[in-house]
Amino acid sequence: MQNRIRIVRRTLFTACIVLLLPGAIVSLLNAKEVAPPKPGDIVFQTDFDTPQQRTAWTRASFTEWETGYQETTSLSVTVPVTRAQNGNMIHLPLDLTRYRGCRLLLECVAKAENVTKPSQSYLGIKFMLHYQSETAGPFWQNPNGVFGSFDWRTLRFIAPIASDATGGQLGLGLQGSSGKVWFDAIKITVFKGPLPKRPEPPTNPGPVFKGHNLPRLRGVMSPNTFRDEDLRLLGMEWNANVIRWQMTRNWGRAGTDRDLAEYDRWLESELEDLDKVLDACSRYGLKVVVDMHSPPGGRHKNKDLAIFHEPVYQDHYVKLWEKIARRYKNQPAIWGYDLVNEPVQNLPSPPGVADYLETQVRAAKAIRAIDPEMPIFIEASQWDSADGFRELEPVDVTNVIYQVHMYVPGQFTHQGVHGTKTGITYPGKIGNIQWDKQQLRKVLAPVREFQLAYNVHIFVGEFSAIRWAPGAEIYLRDCIELFEEYGWDWTYHAYREWDGWSVEHSNSPEDHQPTQNPTDRKKLLLDWFARNKKPPR
Repeated sequence: MQNRIRIVRRTLFTACIVLLLPGAIVSLLNAKEVAPPKPGDIVFQTDFDTPQQRTAWTRASFTEWETGYQETTSLSVTVPVTRAQNGNMIHLPLDLTRYRGCRLLLECVAKAENVTKPSQSYLGIKFMLHYQSETAGPFWQNPNGVFGSFDWRTLRFIAPIASDATGGQLGLGLQGSSGKVWFDAIKITVFKGPLPKRPEPPTNPGPVFKGHNLPRLRGVMSPNTFRDEDLRLLGMEWNANVIRWQMTRNWGRAGTDRDLAEYDRWLESELEDLDKVLDACSRYGLKVVVDMHSPPGGRHKNKDLAIFHEPVYQDHYVKLWEKIARRYKNQPAIWGYDLVNEPVQNLPSPPGVADYLETQVRAAKAIRAIDPEMPIFIEASQWDSADGFRELEPVDVTNVIYQVHMYVPGQFTHQGVHGTKTGITYPGKIGNIQWDKQQLRKVLAPVREFQLAYNVHIFVGEFSAIRWAPGAEIYLRDCIELFEEYGWDWTYHAYREWDGWSVEHSNSPEDHQPTQNPTDRKKLLLDWFARNKKPPR
C-alpha cells in the first residue's frame, strides 16, 4: 500500500513539475501557453522524491534527505543552539514573471521537534517566498509564529506578486531558532489571477465625491487619548483641519480582543471619548475620521484579521458599525467612517465568510441602511499599501473614498524600530534602488492609476518617517508634494502618540521630551497647514 501511495504521489507531482537541473532556475512559464493565469492553476510542485527535485535546491551541512512524510523522501533541517541566531535555510530560485500581479497560494507540510521560540513572530520555522521589486522594495513572506513540536501539518499563506517582481526564490529552514524541522509536499497555485486592465480615464470626468467642499483636508493621526488642549492647539494654532481618530488597543498583538463582552465595554468607553472629541473638533475647526483601528477578534499569528476568517467576529463587527452609524447619524463634525485599519489577509477566507474587501462592503451596506449620506473609507490589502491598489476593485457603495498608507521604503521609514538597521539616508541608494521623489512617484502609481481610472477621491490616512531617519524632512516633503499634486487629502502619522513619530521631538532617539526649537519636520507640516481653510461651524 505504501508503495502504491509513493507511486501515485510521484506521478502526480512529477507531471506538474518542470525539469530541474542542478543550479538551474525553476521555469514557471510555458512558452506555448498564452492564456493568463487563473485561480487553481498549478505554479509549482515538488515532493523531493526524485534526484532532479532534490538537486535543484542549494546545499547546506544542516540539511538531510530522510524518509519522512508518508514514508517518502522529506527534507530535514537540524540546527544546534550554537547556530540558532543564524539564517539556516536552503533556497530554490523561481521565475515569477508569468505571475506578476497575481496572488499565489503557497502550501507545504511540515513536522517539528523542539524548535525554540524565536525573538520575533516572523522568525522560527521558515517556509518563505522572497523576491525583489523596484517599486515596492524587497518582499519576504512566510507563516508567522511557527515553532515548538508538532506532527505533520500544513503550512500555507497567500503572497501578492508585484508587477515587477524579479529574483524570486523559495526558502526552507530555521531562522532565529534551534531544533529540527521536516518539510515535504510543496505546492504553489494561483489564488487570484491578474486583474483586468484598468479602464482609460474618462475624457470629461464628472465631479468627484470628497465628502467635503474644502480645497484640501490636511491634518494628523490622533493620539488616541482625548485631551482638549491637544485638539485646541492642533486646530487653532497649527491650523490643521482634519484628524483621523483611532480607536485602538493591543495593536499588532495576536490572540487579543476575542472576548466580545469585554471588547464591547472597551468600545463603549472609546465612543464616550469620541463624543468629547467631536464636540471639541466642532469648536476648533477639525473634521474627524472615525477609525476602527482594532476590530473585534484582533489579529491571528500570521497578522490576518479575525474578521476575515471567523463568522462570529465578522458578524459582530458589522453590528458595531450599525451601532456607530445610529449613534452619529447627521453628526457634522465627522468626515467619514474608516471601516478597518490596514487589512491583511495571508490565508483564504473559509467558505461563506467574506474576504478583506467584501467584509468592508458588508459593513458599508449595513451603514447605508441607516445613514445614506455619511462618507465611508475603503482600504486596500497588504496593510493598505499603494501596492495593494493593484488588485483593488471599486466597490458598489455610494459616497466612498479610498484610503492609502505610505511607509515605503520601510527600511528607511521604520529604521531602528524593533532593532532594525539605522543610518539609512533619503534620498539615496537603499538596496539596489535609488530612492528619491521620482521613485516615490513610482510607488504611488497604482493609487494614481486607480484614482484616474474610476474618478474617485484618495485620502492618505497615514504616512511618516521615524524622526531619527536621516533625511526624514525631505522624505515627508516629497510625499506631501506628490499628494498635493494629485489632489489627495492627508493625515500625518502621528500627533502626540509615540514620540518616535513626533514632529515636536528632535532627531535624536535619546530625546524623549519635546524640543523648544521647532524641528524641520514640524515647520514643514505647519507650512502646509497654514494653507488650510476651515470647515463651516
